[in-house]
Formats: sequence, C-alpha cells, structure tokens
Amino acid sequence: MAELRAVVLREDLERLGRYDERRVRQRLRDGFVPAHTWVIEVGGDFAGCVALRSAEDCHWLEHFYLAPELQGRGIGTAVLRRLLERCDREGAVVRLNVLQGSSARRLYDRHGFTREAEDEVDVFMVRHPN
Repeated sequence: MAELRAVVLREDLERLGRYDERRVRQRLRDGFVPAHTWVIEVGGDFAGCVALRSAEDCHWLEHFYLAPELQGRGIGTAVLRRLLERCDREGAVVRLNVLQGSSARRLYDRHGFTREAEDEVDVFMVRHPN
C-alpha cells in the first residue's frame, strides 16, 4: 500500500515540489489503521486501498489509491459510491483532502464533495449526507 501511494501521488507531489521518496511512504505507515482500511481487488489481485476513519463529527476518507493502470475504468467510482451509501445511511458527513491540481478531485466533485478550505498543497472537501 505504501508503494502504491508513492506511485499514485508522485506526479502531483513533484508538480507541487513536495515529493520525498521516504516521506511519501512513511505518511501512509504512520496513519495506517487496519480496522479502517479496505483492500481493493480486481480479478483477485491487489488493485488499491481506501480507508474510512470515524471522527467526532464526521468520517474521513483517507488513503484512497488505485493502481494507475486501473484508473478510468469505473472502479474508483464504484468503491466510492459504496462507501458514500454507507455514510448516507448513517447520516454521516464525509471529509477528505486532495492534492491541489489532482485529477482525483473530479471524482470527488462528481460525488457531491465541495471545497471547504484549501492551502498551497491541499484542497479540503466535505460532503453532507443525501
């Protein structure tokens, strides 16, 4: 999972001047909680991961990475839809952050996330239950 994170984020982090070979992997290791994490498989093979962490007033969508060769096939959309349906049933607000300029933001926009705040590196987004 840490290696996939490094591959998926490399281009955006380099564009932002923030890529660090060790740190990109360590950040996942530091925040990894198995109980909040699902492995995404396609055809029985590891394809990615996603985490949904409960906080006091919301759920945080974290560590959502899909192998580059599988992106654009609707897999991420299907995974996100299932997670958001679960959150909607719970009446839970969902928050996330995405790197500035990341193509992943289009996925979040399509699923009802809106910009809550931003800085030079991250866009912080929120989605209220339907």
